[in-house]
Amino acid sequence: MTDDINQFVLPIIPIAPDGFKSGFVGIIGRPNVGKSTLMNQLVGQKIAITSPVAQTTRNRLRGILTTEKSQIIFVDTPGIHKPHHTLGKIIVKNAQAAINSVDVILLVVDSSVPSGGGDRYIIELLENTKNPVILGLNKSDQQSSEYQPLDESYGNLIKEYNWPIIKFSALTGEGLETLQNTLIEKLDPGPYYYPPDLVTDQPERFIMGELIREQILQLTRQEVPHSVAVVIEQVEETPNITRVFAAINVERSSQKGIIIGQQGSMLKAIGTAAREQIQKLIAGEVYLKLFVKVEPKWRQSNLRLAEFGYRLEK
Repeated sequence: MTDDINQFVLPIIPIAPDGFKSGFVGIIGRPNVGKSTLMNQLVGQKIAITSPVAQTTRNRLRGILTTEKSQIIFVDTPGIHKPHHTLGKIIVKNAQAAINSVDVILLVVDSSVPSGGGDRYIIELLENTKNPVILGLNKSDQQSSEYQPLDESYGNLIKEYNWPIIKFSALTGEGLETLQNTLIEKLDPGPYYYPPDLVTDQPERFIMGELIREQILQLTRQEVPHSVAVVIEQVEETPNITRVFAAINVERSSQKGIIIGQQGSMLKAIGTAAREQIQKLIAGEVYLKLFVKVEPKWRQSNLRLAEFGYRLEK
């Protein structure tokens, strides 16, 4: 009898050639400056959710870009902000922890608006870091004709540090080749950390849940978004279709009503849009069933936060 374990083939991580560079790049910044959009563009695939709503990213998410001469592991961190609840404190602490656990730091700012106190706060956090720092001026496509004073407002914040400044648009891709080359220059020679064809280290279930949460963020512009946690409870795979059962957890009954909508219209819209995104992720047909549950004050409960996948990262 053939041992079942022989039926599984582990992914092959090749030996890096001479001169190969690799390392971890932490993408940090205030909420809603385009960090997730940037990482999606750089790795060439949607692995992080994006939304006009601030503080979209909650977990540190890794995106992997492999070229012939390098492998960059991007660590997309939650926006650094003043927390107002236990979940917020975990989010910010995880973002701050990323500063000391990467090889290069990419500080992303919104160059379509002047610099502010939030940017100064993050720069102060970086004062004592020994890692190379690059200042990324994102949203160049949204700048007005008076862009020079905007750029200078950020340049003046870091002039004593002599950090390189790269201007780009994560939305259009303009300037990203220069950014990528600058990041590679800052990396040391190293091995492949992941197989070359991998674009993220997160399991499919996690990304499925994030794709559902993204549609909630985009379709419900009320008090609901930050009170939502999506849990993938079951995935059934067959040759023809993948069935996904997910629970949308909210804090109040009124929020449940908003998510469901009149005669279930909102929940149907969320499910339809999320199913389309999940089908792109797995490249196959998907049946998606959504349930809405009320979990009072889950963002204040360490037990519920752990159950929903939010915990302090080391």
